[in-house]
Amino acid sequence: MTSTQVLSQTKNHDNRYHLGLNAEEKVVFLREMRQMLVSIQQIMLGIGIGDKTMVIKAAHYSGNRMARATPQTIKDKTPVSFEKIGGPTHMMFEELAINAAEADEGDADDMKDLAELTGRLMQNCLACHEAFTVN
Repeated sequence: MTSTQVLSQTKNHDNRYHLGLNAEEKVVFLREMRQMLVSIQQIMLGIGIGDKTMVIKAAHYSGNRMARATPQTIKDKTPVSFEKIGGPTHMMFEELAINAAEADEGDADDMKDLAELTGRLMQNCLACHEAFTVN
């Protein structure tokens, strides 16, 4: 299925689960989602230029610290199916930071491994965005 097909299906009927966040919770939640996107961008840039410090810092922003900082009112509204994606995703950011710390910046295979892990992490992002909405 192409992205055009997905978009046209979404436009006609959105089957995603609505999290039912109030306006204030939605602002916080969407800010976290944007931060995760910034982290991914910084991770990929860091991998591309061989800067593992950048990768580590970006990964930590969206790791356990973010998960712990999410307001309880938002956590209370997320179903178990969301938590089954969200929790492991935050842990994958932490795993990425650990792997980056152990990587040799000059080793193309280490950077390739970080890129592959980032791709697997992004599969969780895509699964979540496909299953849930706040609009």
